[in-house]
Amino acid sequence: MIKKICFENKQLALVIKNNYSKEGTEFFTNNDISLQIGYMPHKKGDIVPAHVHNPIKRTITGTPEVLIIKKGKMRLDLYTDDRKYVESTILEQGDIVLLSSGGHGLKCLEDCEMIEVKQGPYAGVGDKIRYMGVSDDEVIIHD
Repeated sequence: MIKKICFENKQLALVIKNNYSKEGTEFFTNNDISLQIGYMPHKKGDIVPAHVHNPIKRTITGTPEVLIIKKGKMRLDLYTDDRKYVESTILEQGDIVLLSSGGHGLKCLEDCEMIEVKQGPYAGVGDKIRYMGVSDDEVIIHD
């Protein structure tokens, strides 16, 4: 299952649930996001030829992130760029989420482990603005 979460025609997140499967390659992201995510099934014996990527200069604005949930269950809260709460969704082991714009927060509902992928290096204190997120009473979960 693929779930795009948008607000006013702007994609905030793309959730790829752990049970997603299909025939053939599919890319989920469009060209206005600096990270590209694709699904590529391969059969035993398939070969992906050895290759190197050309050194293409790219200009990147913002810091989209990809989270890969290795263990546990968490609630992902999504916000607009101006910190307005939009909605929440539940992430579980094996799920992948691309956080492409807006703000976000996480609440672990079980012990969790995740891998984060984003453009680096981390710029320290100036890299992000922290703010008070939604309370448990205000959460709206869409799944």
